[in-house]
Order: sequence, then C-alpha cells, then structure tokens
Amino acid sequence: MNYLSMKTRSSLHYLLPLVIIIVMAASCKVGQAYKQPEVPLPKEFRTVSTADTSSIADVKWNQFFTDTALQALISKGISYNYDLQIALKRVAASVQTLRQARLLQLPQLSFSVAAQTTNPSNNSLNGLNIGSYIGRQHVEDFNAAFNLSWEADIWGRIRRQQEATMAGYLQTYEASKAVQTQIVANIAQGYYNLLMLDEQLNIAKKNLLLVDSTLYFTRLQRNAGEVTTLAVQQVEAQKQSTALLIPQLEQNIAVQENALSILTGSLPGPVERGKGLFRSEIPQWLTPGIPSAILSRRPDVRAKEMELIAANAKAGIAQANMYPSLSITAQGGLNSYLANNWFNIPASLFGTLLGSVTQPVFQQRRLKTQLEAAKIQREQSVLEFRQSVLTAIGEVSDALVATEKLKEQKTIAMDQADTLQLAIKNARLLFKSGMANYIEVLSAQANVLQAELNLANIHRLQLSAAVDLYRSLGGGWK
Repeated sequence: MNYLSMKTRSSLHYLLPLVIIIVMAASCKVGQAYKQPEVPLPKEFRTVSTADTSSIADVKWNQFFTDTALQALISKGISYNYDLQIALKRVAASVQTLRQARLLQLPQLSFSVAAQTTNPSNNSLNGLNIGSYIGRQHVEDFNAAFNLSWEADIWGRIRRQQEATMAGYLQTYEASKAVQTQIVANIAQGYYNLLMLDEQLNIAKKNLLLVDSTLYFTRLQRNAGEVTTLAVQQVEAQKQSTALLIPQLEQNIAVQENALSILTGSLPGPVERGKGLFRSEIPQWLTPGIPSAILSRRPDVRAKEMELIAANAKAGIAQANMYPSLSITAQGGLNSYLANNWFNIPASLFGTLLGSVTQPVFQQRRLKTQLEAAKIQREQSVLEFRQSVLTAIGEVSDALVATEKLKEQKTIAMDQADTLQLAIKNARLLFKSGMANYIEVLSAQANVLQAELNLANIHRLQLSAAVDLYRSLGGGWK
C-alpha cells in the first residue's frame, strides 16, 4: 500500500508542470467572440410618420383575435397541429443534447472487468519463459479497473462546443415559435377567407332571386309582345351564370373547411363560425413599433441569429483543433494472473496515471480546410441573418401599405355598391313601367353582383392585412 502511494506521488510530481500549464491556459479561448453584425435598419417603417415603441406584436393572440370561434380554432391548432408538434420534438431533442453538452468539461469514468487466457507456442520464447517461471503452458490475467480520462479545455474548444450546442437549442426553440406564428396566421387567414366565401354565397343567392324576378317579368313582356324571345334567353343566361357561382362557392367553402381542419390537426369536416364577415372587426390600433425591435420580436430572425452564433462557435472549434491538446488518463483497480488471488488486497491493487500533449503535425490539410470552411459558413450565416432582417422589414412595410390602401379601396367599394344598389332599384322600376329595356336591367344586376362580391373580398383583404402585419412583426407566439 505504501509502495502504491509512493508511485502515485511520483506520478503527480511529473504531472505537476502539466497542471500548471492547465491553470495558466484556462483563460485561453481561440476564435472570435460573437458580436451581432450591423444590419441596415430604418428609423421608422414606410408609411409610418411617427415611431412608437409599442407594437401589436406584444399582444397575445387571444387578445388580438376577438372572435370566439377563431380563438377556438387557433387554440386547437396550437395543441394539435402536426408541424408545430414536430418543431416541439426538435426542441425536446435539443434539450437533451444541451444537457449532455453541459457535462463535456467533466472527466469520463468507466468500469471494466476482463478475464484473459493466453496459450503461446511451446517452441516460442514466450512459451519457454512461461513454462520455466510458472510451470504451465498457459497464462491467465484477471483485471477489474476504473478508467478515467479528462481533456483540459486549454483553447476553449469544449466551451465553444457548449456555446454551439446552446445556440442550436435556442435556434430550434425560436424556430418552434416561428412555426406557431405562421400557424396562427394561416388559421386566421383561412377563417376570414371562409367568412368571405359564406358572404359571397349569400350575395350570389340573393342576386339569383333578383335575376329570377327579372326573368319572370321578361317572360310576361314577351307574352305581351313587348320583347322578343332573345330577351328571355339573355336573362336566362344571366340567371345561369349567377346560379353557376353557387356550387363553385360551395366547393371552395368545403375545401377551405378541410384546410382549416388539417391545420388544427383534425380530419376534414365542417368548421364552426362565429361572427359574419362584416361583423369581424379590423383592429384600429395596428401600431408596428420601431424597426429595430424586429431583431428581438420576430422568431425567425432570432433563429437566424442563433444559427450565426453556432457558426461562429464552430469556427472557434475548428481553430482550436489546430492547437495542442492536453489529456490526462488514469486507471486503477485489481489485477492478478490467478483467479483465487484476484481480490487479494492490497497485493492485487494497481494504478496508472498518464498525462499527454498531442500536437497535430501532418493532417493532409484536413484541419486547415475545416477551419476555412467554418469561416466561410460563418460569413454565409451573417448574410442569411441580414437577409432575414431585410425580408422582415419588407413584409412589415408591405402589410402597412396594404392596410392603408385597403381602407381607401373599402370606402370606394362601399360607395360603388350603394350607387349600384340604387341603380338596380331604378332600373327594375323603369323596366316594369316599360321605360327601360332588359339590357339595362341585366347590366345593373351584373354590376351590383360584381360590386358586392368585390366589397366582400376587400373586407377580407383588410382582415388579412391586419393578420399579415401581426405575423410579420412577430406576433402570435405569446
């Protein structure tokens, strides 16, 4: 036992210089420290006259959308949408990887038990020696040992690896939030489109009754000899055109219901509605905030930045691989060439301690190639990050422009619909009194149908623009 202690102290004496090197180099960390790259950001969004730090992106989705039926659909989508569940599984896998990465700087410890028998040739030197010393032609070896290995993180390679793993986890987390914002937006867009189709179906049915009434009076006039059969045929053709819209709209409604069902993780089927299209309120407080907040509010931009942080850390890892590595290994346990002496303590005790420094010399340029490739990947990630910011600013600007211009379109479309409603009333009165021909009535009815369909579409576009603005600012994941 004293002999073993003396050997251990002697080994530690030789390893003392290596320990000093470790302590002195512990603060070394090769590679660049991450710094957020400069990105071109305007002081305010296009069409916004004053910059306000408050933003609708900070509003929770169940407060931004007030329709209870829509709220139920979004809640179901967040719980059961398969794309979001897949993204959350990626986050869960990253959590496990992160937990493992936190332990990288700790030594590795393992336990092994081995039994070996060797039968050398009787004519070999080993065979002759074994026979002379132990009196038999085979030798046995029984070993039970703990094995410990530890690499000193002199150049920060392990710390960079932990940094890359953390960034990878945050990237999957931000990506899952980006998936949720897109799902919330898709469900809202689909729901508003469904309300528009419902409204257009009602408009088509209402106008079909008007055309049918016109057809009835046209037939009366033909029987009285006031118009020809051609007039009746033209009115019938318009009735058929209007009637054709009904099955087309019903088909589109069913398809939209199926799409919404799939978004919520359900089998295709009917979707419950709440408010009608024109009762769905467009938020009036669509404040976008300041452009610089995009960097922290929008999940996909944050995910791109996490990807950049990981690429920067990997470049540091590639650089650290080109420097010497220091590792310490130790082994201790019981060893005997006779089974009955295996656990004879302290005679069977053994221990070894080894410190080594390894410097890559000739690696066929592999390490340098890996470093250059990692640097290029980092530069690529910088460009992708800047592109994501530019795309986000563009999407917000587009949504703001759409919001503003659709208000103007809505005002004009409402006035047009009111004008044409009055025109069709006058045309029908004049037609019945014989002061207007059927062509004027048909023209008025076609115009009012198109105007009402267009008005419903513009109102849906207004709702969609509000959803686009909410999503493009990063709203929907809270």
